[in-house]
Amino acid sequence: MKRTAVALLAGACASMSRAPATPPPAGSASPSPTAVKALARSHDATSTAASRPAYPVTRRAEATDTLHGIAVPDPYRWLEDEKSPGVKRWMAAQDALARSTLAALPGRAELAARAKELLYVEGVGLPVRRGGRLFWTRRAPDAEKAVLLVQDPGSTQPRVLLDPNGWSKDGSVSLGDWSPSWDGRRIAYQVKRNNSDEAVLELMDVATRRVSAMDRIEGGRYAHASWTPAGDGFYYTWLPTDPAIAAAERPGFQEVRFHRVGTSASTDTVVRQRTGDATAFLSASLSRDGHWLFLTLAHGWTATDVWFRDARAGLHAPWRPLAVGRKAIFEPWAFRDRFYVRTNEGAARWRLVEVDPARPEPERWREVVPESPVATLESFAVVGGRFALGWLERASSRLEVRELDGRVVRTVPLPAIGTVSGVEGEEDVDEAFFAFESFTYPRELRAMSVASGASRLWFRLRVPVDPSRYELTQVSYPSKDGTPISMFIVRAKGAPRDGSQPLLLTGYGGFQVPMTPGFRASLFPWLERGGAYALPNLRGGSEYGEAWHAAGMREKKQNVFDDFIAAAEWLVREGYTRSDRLVLSGGSNGGLLVGAAETQRPELFRVVLCHVPLLDMVRYHLFGAGRTWIEEYGSADDPALFPALLAYSPYHHVVPGTRYPATLVLSADADDRVDPMHARKFAAALQAASSGGPVLLRIERHSGHGGADLLRAEVEKIADQYAFALSEISRAAPEPAAAAPPGK
Repeated sequence: MKRTAVALLAGACASMSRAPATPPPAGSASPSPTAVKALARSHDATSTAASRPAYPVTRRAEATDTLHGIAVPDPYRWLEDEKSPGVKRWMAAQDALARSTLAALPGRAELAARAKELLYVEGVGLPVRRGGRLFWTRRAPDAEKAVLLVQDPGSTQPRVLLDPNGWSKDGSVSLGDWSPSWDGRRIAYQVKRNNSDEAVLELMDVATRRVSAMDRIEGGRYAHASWTPAGDGFYYTWLPTDPAIAAAERPGFQEVRFHRVGTSASTDTVVRQRTGDATAFLSASLSRDGHWLFLTLAHGWTATDVWFRDARAGLHAPWRPLAVGRKAIFEPWAFRDRFYVRTNEGAARWRLVEVDPARPEPERWREVVPESPVATLESFAVVGGRFALGWLERASSRLEVRELDGRVVRTVPLPAIGTVSGVEGEEDVDEAFFAFESFTYPRELRAMSVASGASRLWFRLRVPVDPSRYELTQVSYPSKDGTPISMFIVRAKGAPRDGSQPLLLTGYGGFQVPMTPGFRASLFPWLERGGAYALPNLRGGSEYGEAWHAAGMREKKQNVFDDFIAAAEWLVREGYTRSDRLVLSGGSNGGLLVGAAETQRPELFRVVLCHVPLLDMVRYHLFGAGRTWIEEYGSADDPALFPALLAYSPYHHVVPGTRYPATLVLSADADDRVDPMHARKFAAALQAASSGGPVLLRIERHSGHGGADLLRAEVEKIADQYAFALSEISRAAPEPAAAAPPGK
């Protein structure tokens, strides 16, 4: 999900042919008793679909919780225990069925071959300059993983600094976050086993590539090194690895520590003790000059408490409040003994203020960049002595350079509607780097002079595809409550709007994550087979500011599903596709999205591709990193929010005898962020209840929430998904094409 600490991704406007029993809208006084009882019945039902595969036997076990006076059945609770031999056998059988079925699908080999051509190309990450050295990642066209390169002062050629391709025979060990010291002499980096979030922090001498055993730090899951100017130490967030601490409670044990290079981690100084609050995140950031240390306690994605202190006064200097106890987000940056803070306090689309650390009272803050009436201030950085401001306007990027007093210097020209990521540079160095991409514009990296505005191409992604064959359009449609929702559509130029195109609809809608135009080489095998692609900007994201986010969280989460379903109905109504050619895809919070859409409007979709999802919203907070999302979703422990959660929880709304879309659930065996129990329980419930298409559970081995970090695994996953979707669409009974509306 959005923050690195976590790393962590519909309503009816027109009636359809069949309207199954649906849960009440989120925020209703109580869940539907009929819907709750449906879960208990669903596991006795059997599918009557002739094409249903022979699923592994899945037993039903009695388990019911009574929460706030409501009986909530949970007959597949036994599948939560992944260490159980029975669950392991069940998982192996499900995965074997899925893979054998997918391997036999027509056209799969060709899809895999095309995906391989598109993915096995050179990829380069945004460069970071430290102490005259340049650091960046590069994946060679024939490599599974990217390596970290460094170019030394005076050299014209980079050398390999870190190569995770050789860290394990099976590719299960990966490189996570990395942070060079300001002088470029050392680098701290995460090593992740099974490609999960769990990590060990290692320290390397850049010149010699020697890794220090003394400086190895266990418990580095949330660790990002914030270095001192001299490079002799860094601040980081530490998490205990004691197996006696329940996974869901571990975030409450976070501490901010200081590590002195050349000493044992066991002697690190604790600069902020644990909070005991598993729903919040601690982090620390030291200013480039080493003067100011910020401490941030993030309460989900809605509020932060920020303190600061004079780091030159020692590791035990007193903390002073900058913004504490206020229901807003504050992101500080110290430069030349002034604090610049991006905040949404009093500005749903964000603003930038200046703070004098000697007089930090809020009434003394000076606004330097006011809230825009039309654009969202998504990011800011100090580079080359100026502000680089990233704006979102209609979910597309705008990059602006301003003086520190807020005066506009220039707007950086961009080639198309798309997304800027970065900007990466040093506060007092003129050159900065940024990336730009769009659906039909391959990613390119540019080096820019902050002073003059001149820029040069530093890298361009070269993929064997002709993007000019496709067009990107942006439309707007009404959601269930009339709220206008923007949406991007990608399709072949000149494609008819007669409903004949298969269409892949995806979304996210949560955690302030904006869905903006990005280049995905993996999308082209779908487009090349006549498919179209749509991405709506659902409520819950940050495209239109904090109010947009707040309208899609907690008791208002149903708005997100309404927005998504309304997108599907609009696409059908406008002739872009038909229901029997409509494919849903979403992962993580987006997996919840497609699970909710599938259970609320099963007749509207033909295929669902559900990745590493949340689906049991009654018990999600008891597993993985679930407690850290309570601020976003609420918790079933809260009697005020329990009805809303149960009202849309996909697992609890699987109804026996319903013709559900063909469903491919994609899980990961080492996902320590979203527990795979969601995927297992939902797949079991659907297999027992559905009279529609097949339900398959595919389990990626040595894979975390973000995947297996292997191109070959990504190629196989792409081929499986598209082959499954196209095969199911081809089996749909043909419908006569509707006449296109006049003028289309």
